[in-house]
Amino acid sequence: MKTIEDLKQAKQKALDKIKLRQGKESIRIVVGMGTCGIAVGAREVMMTILDELGKRNLTDVTVSQTGCIGMCAKEPLIDVKVVGQPDVTYGNLDEAKVRQIVAQHIVNGIIVNNWVINKIRE
Repeated sequence: MKTIEDLKQAKQKALDKIKLRQGKESIRIVVGMGTCGIAVGAREVMMTILDELGKRNLTDVTVSQTGCIGMCAKEPLIDVKVVGQPDVTYGNLDEAKVRQIVAQHIVNGIIVNNWVINKIRE
């Protein structure tokens, strides 16, 4: 950073990421961040989700983390909870898959069945 303006831009980006994690939710994404998930890329999955939501200016999505979800062989895992739809658990994720999930499921409401581990209808 060379100028005050650079610092202000960095601050705004950080605040925008915080807002994504605390927003008024109609969609909630929970990332499994147990040690098994972290070991196989859960941090990268979390950062990719935040990046993709930020690029799309989606502010009605809350992203949070939890400990072990219990399906270590399927890590990294995320749960996607959309009001009025079944809760969906996706597994064996990487950055490309997460970007597709955001585009299809979060933006367009279409569940990406290729990586669904579990669906729970309320």
